[in-house]
Amino acid sequence: MPALTIGKLAKQTGVTVETIRHYQRIGLLMEPDKPDSGYRCYSADAVSRIRFIKRAQQAGFTLKEIATLLSLDGAHCADVRQLAEQKCQQIDQQIRDLTALRQILGVMVNDCQQTASSAHCAILDAFSEDTSTQP
Repeated sequence: MPALTIGKLAKQTGVTVETIRHYQRIGLLMEPDKPDSGYRCYSADAVSRIRFIKRAQQAGFTLKEIATLLSLDGAHCADVRQLAEQKCQQIDQQIRDLTALRQILGVMVNDCQQTASSAHCAILDAFSEDTSTQP
């Protein structure tokens, strides 16, 4: 594979040039040296690295977590497994939180249907209620 300019790298990996620059700023992708004349050229390794980053993001990992995964370099399977297990626990917690939110919103919608009024909206009223405890 011939060396790629940043624009061609972006097109080949399905990200924007700004995304590549962001990855460089935060240390996920090394910026190649710029020759005296011409453009920086990226190798096939940059393509592989960006695709790794995108797949890890799709699996729910943050860029900070991806940096940790990349630093492990595949040599520490137990460490990678531990990070994946932690991510599963975080996802499980998010599911519980979203389920609770869904139930609360469902109750609000039901209340709105029961007290349908053109004068006011039960959902907006619920959001407007002051539930703080004041002395």
